[in-house]
Amino acid sequence: MSRITALDPAVATGKTAELFTGVKSKLGKVPNLMRTLGQSPAALEAYLGFSRTLAAGILPAKTREQIALVVAEQNGCDYCLAAHSLIGQGAGLSPTAILDARRAVAAEAGTDALLKFASAVVANRGLVSDDTLAAVRAAGASDAEIVETVAHVALNLLTNYTNHVAQTAVDFPKVGALPVAA
Repeated sequence: MSRITALDPAVATGKTAELFTGVKSKLGKVPNLMRTLGQSPAALEAYLGFSRTLAAGILPAKTREQIALVVAEQNGCDYCLAAHSLIGQGAGLSPTAILDARRAVAAEAGTDALLKFASAVVANRGLVSDDTLAAVRAAGASDAEIVETVAHVALNLLTNYTNHVAQTAVDFPKVGALPVAA
């Protein structure tokens, strides 16, 4: 059961109602995470603005979703795992690529390095080693890609932590635990 009420878009007012209308026009619904963030119009607007700005960045949609998946997996965020598994499919990720991303693995070397870097950022709270930074650079990542990866980690930490605190009800197709690697 949720610990913070997800607002009903039908009764939202003011800035929250305006933001919900924009979300619904884009997604066809207002997901529970955004309904929960809507308790604070400032928090919802900040999330939507950060997300929109990063979507216009240099990392492709597939990579952004793979980063979201590795962050959600490390943080045990069932809501974000479900949401980004579905969104990742829409961005062109195969079921295998989605499972791989949750393990910080990608078929393409540059993306694989970014996922490992993102994983290290989460695990070490941003205090990555010189070797970790050197490894992502050796794989061809630019400083812009590195900084943008950190920004995506931060965006996903916001949603993961909000979901943990609120115990947001998952309104996307649920995903199971990672299968044990053979």
